This record gives sequence, structure tokens and C-alpha cells, in this order.
Amino acid sequence: MGLMRLFSSLVSIVKGFSRLNTYRNRNYQWDVPKGHLAVYVGEKEKRRFVVPISYLQQPLFQKFLRESEEEFGFDHSMGGLTLSCQEDAFFQLTSILHS
Repeated sequence: MGLMRLFSSLVSIVKGFSRLNTYRNRNYQWDVPKGHLAVYVGEKEKRRFVVPISYLQQPLFQKFLRESEEEFGFDHSMGGLTLSCQEDAFFQLTSILHS
């Protein structure tokens, strides 16, 4: 009896994680619209921004990515692209790319 109860508890836990993962993925899809990606910007504290993927084709944005990759790499605990620059520089970049 005890073994069956343990198995039943494990099944319930796995189903709970599955529902949580589905909920998390659903929120991410709504949070980042199709054709966009999340980037983290900042030197010390990172703020999250959502930008169009078309920015990836822009030489100026690519330069920011290369510099960040050379300095920090792309393996970050935050899970997104991380640009280690001041937010003001990022705002200037995005205003140039947006126009």
C-alpha cells in the first residue's frame, strides 16, 4: 500500500510541474510577441526589453552583440541575449534602428 501511495504522489507532482511549465510557456508567448525577442541590458543590473528580430540583421546591433559575446559570452543564467552596455546607449541604438 505504501509503495502505491508514493507512486501516486510522484505522479501528482509530475503533473503539477507539467501544468506549471505549460503556464510559464504560455505567459512567455504572450510576453514576447511573434517576431520579437527578449534582451537584457545593463552593466550591473539587467533590465529586460523586447525588440524586433529584424534588429539582428542591423550592423549596429550586431556590433553590440559581438562586443557582449567577446566580453561575456552568451551563456547567462537569465536565459536571454545579454547586452552589457548602459541603458542610455541601448536607447540611442534602438531609436536609430527604429527610425
